[in-house]
Amino acid sequence: MEIATATNGWVNTANSQNADVIRQAQGIIANNIYCTLSTCSVDGIPWVSPLFFAFDDNLNIYWSSAIASQHSQNLYSNNGRAAISIFNTTFPEGSPEGLYFSGVASELDGDDTEFGLQLLKPRARNPINRTAVDYLNDSPRRMYRFEPKEAWVTGERISVSNQLVDTRVCLSLIDLKI
Repeated sequence: MEIATATNGWVNTANSQNADVIRQAQGIIANNIYCTLSTCSVDGIPWVSPLFFAFDDNLNIYWSSAIASQHSQNLYSNNGRAAISIFNTTFPEGSPEGLYFSGVASELDGDDTEFGLQLLKPRARNPINRTAVDYLNDSPRRMYRFEPKEAWVTGERISVSNQLVDTRVCLSLIDLKI
């Protein structure tokens, strides 16, 4: 276990088991309805997309998107590799609170599509009047699931040479499960 330093990329592992830090991360995923999905093309061109999302007990993240959208195409051509960040934009400058995941995303089918849709419905501010069939067969949209492999939450800002440096706290996905 070590504190955040330049040598370790400003990642704190000393606070990974801290109950307050874990609660902060759990609150971020529970209290926000939008995330940012980061993907990359096979040519190495990055792409980010804001998404309305839901999550399950295993912290898998669900959303719907058009098959032809850039981020969907990147997922298909890059073995689903992606990253997601969740944050509240209403926090004052200098006090960010974010949750970061790296993992793998995939298109859902059948029962998994229905499951994802049922997670999204209660989080939506406006009614979702669709069924799983609306995301299957010849539909231009699909449901997707992101499975996190690693997680971090925003850590303390550290003063280094009269500059503030942002840190991250590495989290166990098992500890983070709500």
